Amino acid sequence: MEELLGIFKAFSDETRLRIIKLLEHGELCVCDLVAALDMVQPKISFHLAILREAGLIRDRKESKWTHYSLNESDIFRRMLLYSAIERISENSVARDKSRLEMFLMQKGETKAQIKTKKAQCCGR
Repeated sequence: MEELLGIFKAFSDETRLRIIKLLEHGELCVCDLVAALDMVQPKISFHLAILREAGLIRDRKESKWTHYSLNESDIFRRMLLYSAIERISENSVARDKSRLEMFLMQKGETKAQIKTKKAQCCGR
C-alpha cells in the first residue's frame, strides 16, 4: 500500500509531471531540467528525489553530474508513466521544451545527442 501511495504522490504535483514529460525523450542532467523548468536546482532535486523514491525515474552518476531518465523496468510503473505522459498536453510544456532546446543548443548538443547523451554536462 505504501508503495502505491508513493507513486500517486509523485504524480500529484505539476512540476513532477513536467519533469516526467521532459524525460519522455531521453536522459537529462539536473542542469538541463533547471534550465527547462526555470527553477532553482534545490527545488528540482527535491522533486527528482520524490520521483526516484517512487521508482518512476532512475539516476546515473557521471563524474560530478547526475543524469535522470524514466524507469521503464517495472511494467506497472511504465504503464502509469506512459498513461500520464499521453495525457499531458504539449501546450502545457511548450515553454519548458523551448527553454530546454535553447539551453541544449547553447551547450552545443543536437537533438540526436540528447537521446544518447554521454558527454559532459553543461559543457563546463
